[in-house]
Amino acid sequence: MHVALILLLVVVGSVAFHLLSPWWWTPIASNWQYIDATMIITFWITGVVFIAVVSFMAYCVFRFRHKEGRQADYQPESKKLEIWLAAGTALGVAAMLAPGLVVWHRFINPPAGAPTVEAVGQQWQWSFRLPGKDGKLGLSDTRFVSGDNPLGLNAADPHSQDNVVVIGGDLHLPVGKPVKILLRSIDVVHDFYVPEFRAKMDLMPGTETYFWLTPTRTGTFEVLCAGFCGVGHPFMRANVVVDSEADYQKWLQAQPTFAQTRKAQATQRTRAAAQ
Repeated sequence: MHVALILLLVVVGSVAFHLLSPWWWTPIASNWQYIDATMIITFWITGVVFIAVVSFMAYCVFRFRHKEGRQADYQPESKKLEIWLAAGTALGVAAMLAPGLVVWHRFINPPAGAPTVEAVGQQWQWSFRLPGKDGKLGLSDTRFVSGDNPLGLNAADPHSQDNVVVIGGDLHLPVGKPVKILLRSIDVVHDFYVPEFRAKMDLMPGTETYFWLTPTRTGTFEVLCAGFCGVGHPFMRANVVVDSEADYQKWLQAQPTFAQTRKAQATQRTRAAAQ
């Protein structure tokens, strides 16, 4: 009896904690409300299964509790029960996977014409690159990574020259416009995660990953690394600042291009050598 009551209290407590918990999602700031809907569907399916299984366990513990003279009936297998359990499990798994697959397909297929912005992970900071007036990001390669070129841009590629490079700073995006986020790692596995955007994707060394989003409200949103990347992992943070179009253009015009940065570096080296 006591064990059955404890199991029922676990069910009631779990449901109450889910409904009354102060730990919930942050207010959404992008177009990915589909991800919230998918998670809610998953909660409902797994919640119903959890309640059914634990309640059935409580019933069995109470119904078939020990009594003097009662003997258990040994049934090693039941094909009918196995078929029902297999079919029910398959249906439940399919119901959880289907919405996620639909959302994933949309998540990795940006709208035509969406500009590309690059986020680069490196122990232990975030850096960003935005296209210039030509609207294209130049080529990059880890072979070109150096103190003067931390993102490894190919200086021979003309599309690299007007790219805006932000090292260890904030990424600015205009509100209400779709953007493709290209992800690249310089060293180890990282994970780009902005809770308010519901956007999360691994950065894998040697390859590029991506997703897209449309920021839906202005504000400053923290970028976290959600993949353990070493001792400095907790401090690998940055901000995405969503601006109005006017504020975004003002910020963008104030940023130096890759070519301007290299020219300034060359000037500094010449002055240092002259001294």
